[in-house]
Amino acid sequence: METIMMDVGAREQSGNRFFRLQGERKRVFLTQLPLSLIMVVAVLIAATIYPQSLQQPLFVAALVMHVLLLIASFAVPWERLPAAAVLVIPYLDFIAVGLFRGGNQQFLTAVGLLIFFPVFWLASSGLAKRTSVAVSVVAALLIVWLPLVTSPFGFTIEQLVRPLLFPIVVLAYATTVVGVTNTMNRQRKTLEAKDVQLRAALESSQQRERLLETVVDTVAVGVVVVDAEGNDMLMNATQRALHTYALPADVSDPQEKELLVFAVDATSPVAAEERPVRRAIRGEEFTNYQVWLGAGDKARAVSTAARPMRDEQGKFDGAVIAFHDVTDMVAALKAKNDFVANVSHEFRTPLTSIRGYLDLVLEESEELPQDIHSYLDIASRNVDRLSSLVADLLSTDSLTLELTRVDVSQLVADALASAAPMAERNHVTLNSQVQAPVQAFIDSRRIGQVLDNLVSNAVKYSPDGGTVSVSVTAHGTDLRCQVQDTGMGMNSEEQAQAFSKFFRARSAVQRAIPGIGLGLMISKTIVAKHGGTISLLSKKGAGTTVSFVLPGCLSPAGSIPARSPAGKVARQDAP
Repeated sequence: METIMMDVGAREQSGNRFFRLQGERKRVFLTQLPLSLIMVVAVLIAATIYPQSLQQPLFVAALVMHVLLLIASFAVPWERLPAAAVLVIPYLDFIAVGLFRGGNQQFLTAVGLLIFFPVFWLASSGLAKRTSVAVSVVAALLIVWLPLVTSPFGFTIEQLVRPLLFPIVVLAYATTVVGVTNTMNRQRKTLEAKDVQLRAALESSQQRERLLETVVDTVAVGVVVVDAEGNDMLMNATQRALHTYALPADVSDPQEKELLVFAVDATSPVAAEERPVRRAIRGEEFTNYQVWLGAGDKARAVSTAARPMRDEQGKFDGAVIAFHDVTDMVAALKAKNDFVANVSHEFRTPLTSIRGYLDLVLEESEELPQDIHSYLDIASRNVDRLSSLVADLLSTDSLTLELTRVDVSQLVADALASAAPMAERNHVTLNSQVQAPVQAFIDSRRIGQVLDNLVSNAVKYSPDGGTVSVSVTAHGTDLRCQVQDTGMGMNSEEQAQAFSKFFRARSAVQRAIPGIGLGLMISKTIVAKHGGTISLLSKKGAGTTVSFVLPGCLSPAGSIPARSPAGKVARQDAP
């Protein structure tokens, strides 16, 4: 029974959907049409088997009335009338069915079943539900009783009771249809509400999708989204333009392995499995993976990055790959490196000349005053430093170390002496917090260069005065050096780039403080060559502290003795 009701409900829902798509006249006509077709069949049977019925007044009246009702169902402008006006058709159908049964009692005893058509119409209309059920039962009683009570031969109680099952069946049928209709109407309203919500959600989703496509197409970075199988799900306009560079001229629909993708040297082909998209499909996550797309003058350098996508279970569900065209940046870096190399080569000739003349003067330094001799020593040491800087500009990676036993306190003293003139101009006090001697196994020239860089930076970036302190401490066999100033300081963004090549803080540039942004980078390289680490801590307007640690460079015999107040030296050196 449940299956039958579900089937009836499904047909009802499908029928309602069909009727809602039609005009009001068509709906009324289509609802009346099944009864008309059945009556046509009944007329054909009557004309064939019992033609005398065509002379029956009730029979003819029923036919005429039904034809008029069929015409009225299509001709009347029901859409202009109240919704309940259409119920006049099924009410009159009861009369037509009653007349039709009265004129066919001799040969069509089951013609009274036609009453189920108007009963269904009334019960499923959703209008005047109780009235529809009552009218349906009364109409059924009249159809079965009226011929009995109008018979010239009279009737008995038994004759009246015998057909009562038919009205009861009509009552059950009408009640069932009303119940099913109510259920289906509630479901229809729920579905319509959900349909409105889904349409709104769909429209919102489509709007967001259009917005996303617009945003993705606007950015100057190529974006590709692939699913777990490597099928493209999204590719923005920038990436479509970049992709054209990798297309070979003689292949209309190239495969992945046929695309023109080359390594950093722009000539070595990248294996298909090592290309950015293939790596991303394998679930790899990477950043700044550079390749070249295309060959010849039209080739483009591209920096790629990939991030995997995960489903709710954490399984790989695709990847997003970004392609950033860095051709102009690569060209600019090459031009900059070429410029630095050329300038460095040009520096060597005058430096050699200066070095030679300083050596000549120092050979006769015995005849010079002591302070002049000191000045020449500082100048000579800075010529050596500048020569090392030129060499470092040419190739930082080729640094070599000459490790010897060195007194670090002397290196600190030399660095402070070199910075003393600038410190005096900037009104900066130099403090040395080093307990001599501090013997360490290091490259004295390179670590001296680090200390020179850090101290000169500390003084240089304290243009409004302040204090620069240098301290050296021992941690077991590790040597820790720290240079602290109270100068301009840096914000967090500048700190993150402080050790980058040619980086200058914005405040330094604005105040025209001289420098080329190599000191910290070279210092980091030298410390790293010693196996150590360097760090920077700064606060805007409150100064900067740079620390570096050289591991394992102190022997027990050369360990720093216990600190004492007398060991602290405060000095403001001047030549």
